[in-house]
Amino acid sequence: MKRAGTLRQVSDFSDFSRGQRLQELLCRGEEPSRAQASPDGQHLVLLQNSRVVAFQRHGLGGADLERNWQPPQTALVGLLFLQSPLILGSWVLAVVWEHGRTEVWQFVVAVGWQLLQTLELCQGARARIVSVCSQGASLVWCEERPPLDAHSDMSKCAFRFCVCTRALELQEQGVQLGTLRIVLHNSPEYQVLASPQHLFLVPAAAGFATTSKFLLIWHAEKAKLTITAPSSGFTHSKVLHSSSESDFRKLLLGSVGLLSGLAPLDIHTSAVSNSGGLLLVSTKGAVNIVEPDGTQRHIFDLEGGPLAQGSPVQLKTFGSIMACGLAGVLYLIDQNSGRLIEKKILSMKEVHFLESLGEQNSIQLLTQTGIYSFSFSKPEDSSRPEPCLVEMVFEEACRYYQRRSLSSSKLTVEKLKKGGVFQAPVALAAILQHSLSQKQKPAQGLQDTYGKLLSTVSLELQSYMSLELLKTCVVCAPESEVESYCDQLVEQEVSRVLHADMDKDSLAYLNSIFGSFPKAAWKAIRSCLQLQQNGDGLLIARATPEVWKKVLGGQQQEEVGQNGVVPLFELICASFLRFKPKWLPSFVELTQQYVSISWAYSSKEGPEGRVPLYKRALGVLARKNKHSKADDEMELELLLCSKRPKAVLQALHLLIRMKQWQRVVEVAEKFSKLSPLLNKEIFTTLLAEFAQHRELDPYLDTLWPLCPAELTASDILTMVLQHLPCSQEDPMPFSSKGNQLTVGLLKPLLQRVVQRPCVQDEMYSDALQSPSFPPPTPPREH
Repeated sequence: MKRAGTLRQVSDFSDFSRGQRLQELLCRGEEPSRAQASPDGQHLVLLQNSRVVAFQRHGLGGADLERNWQPPQTALVGLLFLQSPLILGSWVLAVVWEHGRTEVWQFVVAVGWQLLQTLELCQGARARIVSVCSQGASLVWCEERPPLDAHSDMSKCAFRFCVCTRALELQEQGVQLGTLRIVLHNSPEYQVLASPQHLFLVPAAAGFATTSKFLLIWHAEKAKLTITAPSSGFTHSKVLHSSSESDFRKLLLGSVGLLSGLAPLDIHTSAVSNSGGLLLVSTKGAVNIVEPDGTQRHIFDLEGGPLAQGSPVQLKTFGSIMACGLAGVLYLIDQNSGRLIEKKILSMKEVHFLESLGEQNSIQLLTQTGIYSFSFSKPEDSSRPEPCLVEMVFEEACRYYQRRSLSSSKLTVEKLKKGGVFQAPVALAAILQHSLSQKQKPAQGLQDTYGKLLSTVSLELQSYMSLELLKTCVVCAPESEVESYCDQLVEQEVSRVLHADMDKDSLAYLNSIFGSFPKAAWKAIRSCLQLQQNGDGLLIARATPEVWKKVLGGQQQEEVGQNGVVPLFELICASFLRFKPKWLPSFVELTQQYVSISWAYSSKEGPEGRVPLYKRALGVLARKNKHSKADDEMELELLLCSKRPKAVLQALHLLIRMKQWQRVVEVAEKFSKLSPLLNKEIFTTLLAEFAQHRELDPYLDTLWPLCPAELTASDILTMVLQHLPCSQEDPMPFSSKGNQLTVGLLKPLLQRVVQRPCVQDEMYSDALQSPSFPPPTPPREH
């Protein structure tokens, strides 16, 4: 019996010759429809939309393999690795297209990928391959052979497919195809799946109901074809002595009556296990295995209810362990007993399983960030819990109750155990002794009250057990694996602290983590807050409100800053500045949005009650050792993202000081719309600049419409005269420098203000527009 270990990163794509290119393809948002590694693990091939790209590991050099095609060209149906008998340890890649053309590529060290030969699998020009696989040195495929008469009978059109096999011989002169052998003709559409000794024919989803009630299993050595309906227990085998007997309709003549009463097969996903069986996942989530003799055995039921037709399910077996990936959840199941070994929630929705280089006790997964591995170990080899674990519970309880106690007497572990008042640590210690101590079981079973509590905290206890096991792995791991274990440990520790009560000790602990493992802490905080960019480039987060309150609220700067303990918000901002500075303004803007929803404006309880968040971020920026131009730009972005009037004006003055007039005008135009008061402050600031120099003259057409409605022409002239530069050098009416303010520059603004209707005129406009004033006298009546 085996148990799954922790997930560790094997490769971050840096060991591939074009690792950056590989990561770009995976992170583009277009999930590859197929990812396949060579059996020796030295090559990784991705099929993504209309592109096939092969990546080499360990920088072997040479020409790369990259094939692109456009939609009018026929689609690709197969990527098959075949071992080359010419060079020991060398592999060839067969790329099979829908119309039967097959390209055979071979990798040669120091030369790279070379096209050996282009072959034609199908004999007919109108044939179309719908499914292909490899069995030994042979290719097996199911092809469609449309009838010559377009108006032929629909019953005949239904059986227009043919299952064929052909040997692929690699010789020194090139590649040679063997004779075409027909396994089954006049058949419906089948998906072909090959194990080393058998060939499984699974009916396609679009097939007819009458032909989708059974599977076909081809035994090549015995020339025997087995018809089986696994769920109904029906199995019938027939040896085919000649090619004429391989006709599908003749094959079913003796079984039509039995098959007509069966229900159609319920198949969502199918795959071949390494033991030679066929794994089937039903739309209800049931996982079954069909043996080569046609019998079926139930293995496991996936959670989550019925599976949608478009939801992908990844299946692969590694030794006796079956791995199943479904909607971001990884199930590890013992294939023999059907026992769930581990269920792990992954941070990515789709994964691709790769070969594990001959290791049966590990599982490798391809994700957007790298290749990860699960390893298995026997329970007796795994680390046991520390013997002082129960004592740690009482010591922590002593610290907790001591803080709450009004007495000055020291509370000890002995008093805690003998008092009989503090039941929580006693219950937790009993649960830990019952659950963690595999070798030292208590003399009596767990009490009923503790049993109910155990069922409540079972998930937290499992998380704690995995955390303790991971800490032991860090201590015992070789030097090459320590970094990956540390990343996992830091992520679990940060997540644990964020989901617990935040106090000064917890904050000091987080400070030590961020100081000792900055990169791992950055990855952990991104994972805990689920920070990522959406399709529009905006930063989004999916953290819970409780986590946000710990990030933004909690201890204030003046309460925790005396001993060098930095609040969590400042820790995160420092990580942004170090690893992802472009995200910091968006993060501050995101936090402000959450604060406005969770706390009232200027509330003393919220984080904005004392120091605004953008000022706290600016404080982190100011504490940097070296100041650069990028920091000036960061300061501007932080001021502008706050959208506070004082911060916007401060940013405007910074831009004026830096003489970035284009950005000055853009900021003025954008933020003048926030409030009339801010609009007036921005306009008066820019009007004062306009009076002093001629740098803003090219932008006057944009600035004059920003003039507030309450400013009159006299107000504008007063402000201009107050800010005119003092010139004692040239008292003449016309300056020789040509940079003086003229009436012609102010004329458009003054005309705009004078022609603007007065506020009082607008109030009485209805009365003034009446036809006559006063109204005429009504006519007298005699």
